[in-house]
Amino acid sequence: VQLQASGGGLVQPGGSLRLSCVASGFTLDYYAIGWFRQVPGKEREGISCISDSGSTDYADSVKGRFTVSRDNAKKTVYLDLINLKPEDTAVYYCATDFYDYANCGWDKRWDTWGQGTLVTVSS
Repeated sequence: VQLQASGGGLVQPGGSLRLSCVASGFTLDYYAIGWFRQVPGKEREGISCISDSGSTDYADSVKGRFTVSRDNAKKTVYLDLINLKPEDTAVYYCATDFYDYANCGWDKRWDTWGQGTLVTVSS
């Protein structure tokens, strides 16, 4: 059972990126996937989630700029980031919850995590 996040990099303010989260070892179709980010020394922040049925949720800090989507056939969840700001700089993680697996919710256990991908927004 594994999640693998990728797609981070260095981008200028106003730029865009697409992050990917590839699932292996389980059937992604039935699982909600959350995206989180963390800056060293700060608490982890939940920023986006997509449920098994495709319902989405976003933190206010990214609403209107980030879009989460899923392609179950490719076992992948995407996070499209546009109009990036320096304050978006963080390590981005995807996660799922094998207990409460279908729906979104920031207070779930989120017991399985990918390794993280670094997004740096700087000129």
